[in-house]
Amino acid sequence: MYKTCKMRQPSENGVKYYEFFMAGRWTAPPHSHTKGHSMKKIAIALSALLAVAGITGCGQKNESPEAEPKAPAPAKLKIGVSLPAADHGWSGGIISAAELAKKEVEAANADVEVLLTIGKDATEQHDKIDNLVARGIDALVVVCQEPGPITPACVRAHDKGVYVVIVSNPMSDPSCQDLFINGDNTNLGEQAARAIGKLIDGKGDILVMEGILCPINTQRVEGFNRVLKEEFPEIKVLESQPAWWDTEKGMNLMETYLGKYKHVDAIWVGDDDVLVGAIKAYENSGRNDIKAMVGGGGSKIVVKRIMDGDPVVRATVTYPPMMAHRGIIEALKGLRNGKKPVDGVKEIVIPSEIVTQENAKNFYYPESLY
Repeated sequence: MYKTCKMRQPSENGVKYYEFFMAGRWTAPPHSHTKGHSMKKIAIALSALLAVAGITGCGQKNESPEAEPKAPAPAKLKIGVSLPAADHGWSGGIISAAELAKKEVEAANADVEVLLTIGKDATEQHDKIDNLVARGIDALVVVCQEPGPITPACVRAHDKGVYVVIVSNPMSDPSCQDLFINGDNTNLGEQAARAIGKLIDGKGDILVMEGILCPINTQRVEGFNRVLKEEFPEIKVLESQPAWWDTEKGMNLMETYLGKYKHVDAIWVGDDDVLVGAIKAYENSGRNDIKAMVGGGGSKIVVKRIMDGDPVVRATVTYPPMMAHRGIIEALKGLRNGKKPVDGVKEIVIPSEIVTQENAKNFYYPESLY
């Protein structure tokens, strides 16, 4: 398409403008009185101007150079977290603690992503750990109830260079653990034994309701039995059975115990969720022989009963779910430290504390999930 431009040219009567076509050869404006050599100079000058300006003087837009492509953003550090399903209060508290850690860590570290997964059982948790590794995680935090089936997945992750942090329940092969964070399970059992010993004046018949048969449970029961033997030799354990950290199973086991033993002085219930079921069975039975029940975990339900002066639920021992939060924080510290534990510390133990009516208000968190 032809475009028309105007040329400014002086004349005897002032300035005149002449139109010409851009396309094709320039021709002199009509009725020009300028001499031939002057017109030639003007033509040469105009041609040079058009060549340099690239027809911008005729209303055409300049094409801006293409912007250089931005460099890709650096890959984020990925922390994978594997948790058991919230099948009881403590595991629900674990999930809540991990969600809080994810929120805090990602808000404070733009280069970090926390991937949370939950397995309804050990098999699903095992498979989800493999999936996290396939997604390219740099660190793995694991809380589990049954370490045996999950250990192979943790070993594979560690062999691929993933920094592995295990919380609460140690793996069957501890070589895959770069860092182990644990409550003081032995001390939990010891404190429970001392609480019962004092509450029943150092003598009597008691029953024990254990948790899942795993290293955590073993440590607690061994600590409990050792203190009874050394410090309260007149206390007799009538029976000790697992209640699997489950409220309903705790209620069923308590019903069995009450039907089997006509007099009981105290019961150690190694888990507060189990204690909720046990106290329900006891209240339904109409009996009033039990002087004390001592729990484990520090749930708000049990702490509230202790705080209010419950005549049977007299004490519990803490085992805080916030250790999952600590695990994620420590995983990030390890990544920042070249996938090595800070200061070479490979185990962190969170101490247990006894909760009685005198100090229960210091352990009661009504807004907590646990």
